[in-house]
Amino acid sequence: MSEPQRYFFVHLQKTAGTTLFRRIRRHLGDAAVYPDASDGRPPETVLLVDHLLERWRARRSEIRVVTGHFPLCTTEVLGVPFSTFTVLREPVERTLSFLRHHRARTPADRDVPLEVIYEDDIRFHGLVHNHMVKMFALRAEEMIAGCMTRVDFTRAHLDRAKERLESVDVVGLQEDFEPFCAELAARFGWDLGPPEHTNRTEPVDVSPAFVERIAHDNALDVELYEFARDLVRRRRDRGAPARDRGAGATSGSAAGQ
Repeated sequence: MSEPQRYFFVHLQKTAGTTLFRRIRRHLGDAAVYPDASDGRPPETVLLVDHLLERWRARRSEIRVVTGHFPLCTTEVLGVPFSTFTVLREPVERTLSFLRHHRARTPADRDVPLEVIYEDDIRFHGLVHNHMVKMFALRAEEMIAGCMTRVDFTRAHLDRAKERLESVDVVGLQEDFEPFCAELAARFGWDLGPPEHTNRTEPVDVSPAFVERIAHDNALDVELYEFARDLVRRRRDRGAPARDRGAGATSGSAAGQ
């Protein structure tokens, strides 16, 4: 039997992905979007590839869109064609938003300085350090802990991330979110409805030294973000989608060889 059209959202942390998830689910219905209530609760549903695979075996016939903080190479593990889409964000702002969100959602850390939260080894290497490059550069065979996989980054990871990002069907920027949603609607025939705002945190003052430290630690992400901005501009200048439907997963797999 032929597979239905499916979509894979490379949901980078703190890039308005939760808002997009809600709008997609509102359009397609709960059961069509992973995860739904039957799949369990975070963090397992959005971080653990093994959990996704278990629920994929149980609900493959229902699922049309896979979301969660899963690297692009997860499409290879799932083993069917996907159209792919993602949103990137300026890395320092993304990191500060992640730190504020953690502090707001973790009572024990409510009064802990952001710099201390940043230095936590698990959070830093799992969800901060060049997070965006990791989500595109990881190969399936090295993805031992999903997006929490620890990576010793090299320029090769950045090069692979750029190549794979170019294979993604629809690429957007968090600061240009509504035009990205309009592109999804036009490309995939979705009705995403009016804007929503979820998981927002209020900015707080941080020292210039801390900002510089984040940018230095995440230098590869800074380069990938600039590449993404140029990619979005070039695609909009062309006025045409980058690839045919379903090409993202195939092209992403080839780029990782």
